Amino acid sequence: MPVTVGILGATGAVGQRLVQLLDPHPDFEIAALTASEDSAGKSYREAAKWRIDAPIPDHVAEMTVGATDPDAVPEDVDLLFSSLPSSVGEAVEPGFAEAGYVVSSNSSNFRADPDVPLTIPEINPDHVDLIEVQRDERGWDGALLKNPNCSTITMVPPLAALKEAFGIERVDVSTLQAVSGAGYSGVSSMEIIDNAIPHIGGEETKMETESRKLLGSFDGSEVEWLEADVAASCNRIPTLDGHLENVWADLSEDVTAEDVADAMSEYPSADLHSSPEPLIEVFEEPDRPQPRLDRNRKDGMQISVGGIQATEEGVQFNCLAHNTLRGAAGASILNGELLLKKGYV
Repeated sequence: MPVTVGILGATGAVGQRLVQLLDPHPDFEIAALTASEDSAGKSYREAAKWRIDAPIPDHVAEMTVGATDPDAVPEDVDLLFSSLPSSVGEAVEPGFAEAGYVVSSNSSNFRADPDVPLTIPEINPDHVDLIEVQRDERGWDGALLKNPNCSTITMVPPLAALKEAFGIERVDVSTLQAVSGAGYSGVSSMEIIDNAIPHIGGEETKMETESRKLLGSFDGSEVEWLEADVAASCNRIPTLDGHLENVWADLSEDVTAEDVADAMSEYPSADLHSSPEPLIEVFEEPDRPQPRLDRNRKDGMQISVGGIQATEEGVQFNCLAHNTLRGAAGASILNGELLLKKGYV
C-alpha cells in the first residue's frame, strides 16, 4: 500500500513540482493539499495557476484545497511535504510536528537548529536520526526534516566526494542561479533580461552554513559541523532552470584532475527511488556542464561536474543541478523516501 501524503503550500512553484513528481511515485499517494486562506475551499485546478509544462493530474486537479492547519489535514496522512514560504513555515511547521505529522520540508526555517536534521540522503543519511533527539527535546510525536537550499545542494555532493577522498580545508563558490529559484513572481523581466544581478538576499549565508552542517559528523546526539571556511558569492542570471556554480576547494592532500574526477564519478548514490545512478556525472569537455543541456539529466536529479583543474591549493571545478527538481521538490521527496526506509513513516 502506498504511503498517504499531503503537500503544504501546494499551489506555489515548488508545490506544483511536488504534485508533478508525487503523482506517479510508486511509494506515495497524494491525499491532501493545503494553501493560503484565499485558496482554501477551491479545487486545486481553480487555486493553482499551473506553470508546469505538463498537465495537472486529473484526480489532483479536482481535489479540494484545505487550510494550512493541522486540524484541516486528515489524521491518516502519513507524511507531509512542505513548500511553504519560510516565514509561514516557521510559524506552522512546529504545530504539524507537535500534532504527530512527519514533515519533509523545503522551507529554509530551522535548517540550522541543532536538533533539526538537514539531509541529502546520498551524503548524510545518518543525520536523519536527529529526529530522536528532536522528539526527546521538543516532546513531538511527529518530526521535522529539512533539505538544504537549492544552491547548497548543487555543490555539496561533489564536495562530499572530495572530503571523503582528500579532506577539505576551505571552499569558495560563485553561483550563476536561474530565475526559477526566486519563484514565479520573484524577478521581473525588466530586472533580469539583458542583465545579471550580483546579489541574492540571504543566499550566501545559507550556502556558507548549510554546507558545513551537511558535511559534518553525527555522533548520535549532535552534529559537529565541518571545520572549514566556506565563502559564497551568489548571482542571478537570465536562465529559467539550473544553477551553475564555480567552486574552488583547498584540500588536505595534493591531487590531480584525474584523482578528483575519479573520486566524484565513483561517489555512490543511495538505494532510493529518486536517487540517480551515478549521482555525479563528470564531463571531460571544458565547456560543460551547461544549464540548457544538462539540468534535466536523470530526471533532473543528477549533479553534473566539469572544468576540473588542479590548483596549488587543491581543485577548481564547475557544477550544475536543476534547482526546482534536485534542489527543491525532488530533494524533499528523496528525504521522504529516506524517512520511509528508516521507519519514521
